Amino acid sequence: MRSKNEDYFRLIEDYINEYKDKNGSTPTIREIESGIGLSKSTVSRYLSYMRDNGQISYAGHRNITTKESMKTRTETVKVPVLGVVSCGVPKYAEENIEEYVRLPVALFGRGDFFILRANGDSMIDADICDGDLVLIRQQNYADKGQIVVALTGDEATLKRYYPEPKNHRIRLHPENTKLDDIYVDDCIIQGVAVKVIKELV
Repeated sequence: MRSKNEDYFRLIEDYINEYKDKNGSTPTIREIESGIGLSKSTVSRYLSYMRDNGQISYAGHRNITTKESMKTRTETVKVPVLGVVSCGVPKYAEENIEEYVRLPVALFGRGDFFILRANGDSMIDADICDGDLVLIRQQNYADKGQIVVALTGDEATLKRYYPEPKNHRIRLHPENTKLDDIYVDDCIIQGVAVKVIKELV
């Protein structure tokens, strides 16, 4: 390779890391070229040199791993934030996706997840407070006593799930001693709560 510009190495690596943090995947050569203002041939030449010298792992289209990402590499899942679920009087759960977040598999596990923003105080004794983000594993069944997102009609609520087959009903239990249980003939389980993500005060 012709004489190397050390700034180009740093420029390319920084761009790849920033692009991946923002988009969840690495950029193409054309995107690197456009992003840092170097020609495609220069970018290709530097990437090849960086790969040959162990500065990056380069396995083709959108598959570049830098030293920084090798150190911090962790498998993540992309999870949509869907909006508000009631923790008080059942309230319609807006299905509009507000944004996507990436969560590490090592901390949150695998599965199809979505996040809902808690609204109300009916689950405060389970440490789910107004404004908390609740990670929900998407599934249509639950075990007795699990906290679920239950859909009754067109309204969703976050409660503990207690089926009562002898009485042909389901008891949805709020974790707040000031509130009464909700009894329904049937409900659709949209998912089971697995984690609460909250801000420390």
